[in-house]
Amino acid sequence: MQVARHPQRPLFKDYVDMICREFRELHGDRQFGDDKALLCGFARLGGHKVMLIGHHKGRDTTSRVACNFGLAHPEGYRKALRCMKLAEKFELPVVTLIDTPGAYPGIGAEERGQAQSIAVNLMEMSRLKTPIVSIVCGEGGSGGALGIGVADKVAMMEFAWYSVISPEACSAILFKGNEGASQLAESLKLTSKHLIKLGVIDTIIPEPLGGAHRDPHTAAHNLEQYISKTLRDLKRCKIDNLLERRYEKFRNMGQVVEPSKRATKVAS
Repeated sequence: MQVARHPQRPLFKDYVDMICREFRELHGDRQFGDDKALLCGFARLGGHKVMLIGHHKGRDTTSRVACNFGLAHPEGYRKALRCMKLAEKFELPVVTLIDTPGAYPGIGAEERGQAQSIAVNLMEMSRLKTPIVSIVCGEGGSGGALGIGVADKVAMMEFAWYSVISPEACSAILFKGNEGASQLAESLKLTSKHLIKLGVIDTIIPEPLGGAHRDPHTAAHNLEQYISKTLRDLKRCKIDNLLERRYEKFRNMGQVVEPSKRATKVAS
């Protein structure tokens, strides 16, 4: 988790500069304003025209405050959905880069419908008639990540994390402090190696030794190669089949089959 939070780890704008030949940002949700924590725009990526959407945390103090440290407001998720609908209209695939500790939990965000905006995104992305690829590049925290994370293919960078809650927040709830964070980090099974075994993600994108911050260009190249290949495969599928598979993919998550006590006794 410390690697995923490294201050020199590549951010959304860094990946845009390294893997996109062109990026034209779109602003505003047409209801309240423009959220700088969630950036959206048309892009050319790996030979594909795409709608690129992602969280941006900011690099220095000024930009981090402007981007609210990557914690998106409801207007950010509404902007993302507006852009996804635009992509659907022009038959462009959607690529999302997830890197957020979570959605902003402030009073203003709740008053403007934070939970509702994320819920609407989950519903609309599940039936969006265009291919969707999501990659967790750094932190993938709770509903803030899920708000742009319902996709045909979900991947993770090797040293990213993806969980319903961070270990620190979980420890604060259970133990009223951070002393249990390291133990809970293991219990939450939030690493890419854990999640691919559990079927939550489809692919692990390798990073350079030590993390993406050690060699950003190699990390960006691996990311670009994955997106390009995945989009080629998804474009071959009929949209009705794509939607059915996307629905089944998320409906089947979390199913655990345990042997009954009687069957266990008979076996013993």
